Amino acid sequence: MRWVKMRPTSCFTAAVLIMCAIATLTPRTAWAHAVLVSAQPGDNSTVVGPDVAVLLKYNSRIDMEHSALVLLAPGGKLEKVAIAGQPAPGLLSAKLTGLVKGAYELRWQVLATDGHVTRGKVLFQIK
Repeated sequence: MRWVKMRPTSCFTAAVLIMCAIATLTPRTAWAHAVLVSAQPGDNSTVVGPDVAVLLKYNSRIDMEHSALVLLAPGGKLEKVAIAGQPAPGLLSAKLTGLVKGAYELRWQVLATDGHVTRGKVLFQIK
């Protein structure tokens, strides 16, 4: 068996090429967190109450069973909102009733099918 002597720069170059090949050929998993694409009521919007339909659209499929909505009312009261349904894999719907005039914050938490939890809020006012 004959050994080939390599210069230090050749060893470095070979190591970099091997690392690049490994990085390129290794399968990757897509990590797509659920991002809110649109909301009804819209963020910072003013709507007419006392009943408001909620429709939240996300950029990926979400697990309705492990998602939650909470409404922060003008007086500071937090109330869990029942999710009425999932018209499509990336949509959540709910109905808010008995809202009085003032500023509200709808807090949402969803579980994407990739296993990541995403949280956010939608601010709106009732006139």
